[in-house]
Amino acid sequence: MSDFPSIRSNRTVTSTIAAVIRSRYIGYLLFLGIMLAKLLFLHSGLHAPNIDMNRQDKWIAVGSVMLLSFWTLWLPRRGQTIALLSINLLLTLLIYSDIVYYRYFQDFITVPVLFQAGQMDALGGSIFALLRPSDLYLFADWLLLIAYGIGIGLYHRKTHTYLSNAAPRRYGQSHSYSQNGYSRRSSRLSRMLKRSVNGIVALALGCALTFGPIHTYATTWAKDLFTGNWWSLAMYNVTGLIGFHGYDIYLYAKDHLGPQPELSQEEATSMQLWFNEQNTEQNANNDSFGKYSGSNIVIIQAEAFMNFVVGRSISGQEITPNLNALIKENTYFSNYYHQTSQGRTSDADFTSNASLYPLVSGSVFVRYPDHQFDTLPAILKSKGYSTNAFHAYEGSFWNRQIMYNAMGYDHFYNKKDYTIDEPLGWSLGDKSFLRQSLDIMDTSETIKQPFYSFLTTLSSHHPYSLPADKQGLDTGEFKGTIFGDYLQAVHYTDEALGEMVKEMKQRGLWDNTIVAFYGDHDNSIQETSYYEQFLGKSLSALDMQQIMHQVPLLIHLPGSNASVLDSAPAGQLDLTPSLLHLLGISRDPYYLMGNNLFSRHERLVTLRSGAYADAKLSYLPSENGQFASGTCYSLESREAVDVGECSIGYETSKLRLQISDDIMKYDGIKKLKNTQSAP
Repeated sequence: MSDFPSIRSNRTVTSTIAAVIRSRYIGYLLFLGIMLAKLLFLHSGLHAPNIDMNRQDKWIAVGSVMLLSFWTLWLPRRGQTIALLSINLLLTLLIYSDIVYYRYFQDFITVPVLFQAGQMDALGGSIFALLRPSDLYLFADWLLLIAYGIGIGLYHRKTHTYLSNAAPRRYGQSHSYSQNGYSRRSSRLSRMLKRSVNGIVALALGCALTFGPIHTYATTWAKDLFTGNWWSLAMYNVTGLIGFHGYDIYLYAKDHLGPQPELSQEEATSMQLWFNEQNTEQNANNDSFGKYSGSNIVIIQAEAFMNFVVGRSISGQEITPNLNALIKENTYFSNYYHQTSQGRTSDADFTSNASLYPLVSGSVFVRYPDHQFDTLPAILKSKGYSTNAFHAYEGSFWNRQIMYNAMGYDHFYNKKDYTIDEPLGWSLGDKSFLRQSLDIMDTSETIKQPFYSFLTTLSSHHPYSLPADKQGLDTGEFKGTIFGDYLQAVHYTDEALGEMVKEMKQRGLWDNTIVAFYGDHDNSIQETSYYEQFLGKSLSALDMQQIMHQVPLLIHLPGSNASVLDSAPAGQLDLTPSLLHLLGISRDPYYLMGNNLFSRHERLVTLRSGAYADAKLSYLPSENGQFASGTCYSLESREAVDVGECSIGYETSKLRLQISDDIMKYDGIKKLKNTQSAP
């Protein structure tokens, strides 16, 4: 019996601690602090230039969490605890998903991306390679909570066992509280009123903390942010992560629910005038116009094949020997930019074949497969070409099965059409893929010349893990790193290209086929240190911009073995207009935004982020979306100059992006063609 006071004391302490933890005020403040810490953890991993997290940004973060959780203060204590734990779990998963997604795409997840979530199963290896041990910090509170729960459970079990053995039951004693019904109802109403007031105060405070700073930003340095299609990081810089996702949901609902917006007649007229001027500027009746009329066309879109490896060696071995040899006797564009966004490979496919910009959010292939576009396969099909797409993967990935039909392909040869005799990475190795694709082109009874064939490779896909028997490159100091693995993968794809070219020559196809080879996008390896080590020099922001956005473009012209090096800026939107020029097909009836690479017109290349490059200048935008906050570089000196020198190119790029976005949003090409055909 003498042990009872000690036991009661321990139970009192435990109850007091539990009561403090369960306290709706302490618990709610602890929840806000934990979620702020997680948002700070995400921000610290972005390493985005010109984006800080100042005091106002932190208030926005706290206010946003309060707007998501204020209603929990209206719940009874137990219900509030469960609700806060649920919100914590959901927000933690969202933050972590954004962290992993950002490491690969340099962007955040949006609603359209979620509709492509079924593709994530295929990204298993890539996603695993993006995980970091430090990510466990994001789940530290859950690990502590689980440990606490286990500890408390064991303590209560031990205490219960001791009391059961040591303390006799006492009968005849009871505690009763005589409270009439009115008092109980009054107490319950008082608690409900108190909880309601707490919730309303939290809601009001959350609105003030969130929308106050955002309003200040939106009326000063970010005043144009909510009226244009800006890069996701610019929106995040103003609204914070939770605000970004909230605004993204609002935009998606606005565009897809309820009455759909219509392109006004004034907007249609303005758009038509722009295309008329573009076609006039880009048409060129020079010697190359129609010189290759009737030629077959084979386009090879190479996965993550970047320009910085071309012509370079490691450990005394050329990384791309076959491409290097082809450059010596064909046309090569050394400043060719990929213009992709969140759609990555599908964006490269779309921009190259439709000569329009990708979307800010999601992929055109997934969001607008039912809209009308002037695509290269559809145009060539109308001219008597057999048009076919080749990709040794699932036909549903990136919605290709549906989109390729809409783009005008006669047939899409996907994974089920190939013999997987060289299993590698995601599917079939590039060597076997290119060989089997060439067999189909050359022997299929359904493919007649002239033909257009669009091939998408796969072996050099992130995370670039080739088996040992496929590794033909000594990567030296980079062995065992993802950068070294990337060099191995590119070297393998280059070997596959060399084998295909040799086979085309043997089959007699090389001399009557235009062949274009280009990279689809960057390799998602963002660490500057790798490139500085590889290139042996320090790199500026301009250097990294060009490294991460430039991919090779080689065009083989039948009957020509002259080496032509074009160092003027060019981009993926330029491919379709240029090939039409070589075939002698006027671009006048079509709505294409790219440059003609075989005209003498000065070229400006715009990226989805708003960055651009012309012959003399390169503009790198700031993440806050404001022109004055960006950096203008002279390409001659490679030094920053007055940002005002880039103003004309910036406004031109902004207009181009807006026209392309309006075409997507309003199904603009269909509207323009209907207007033209109307009596």
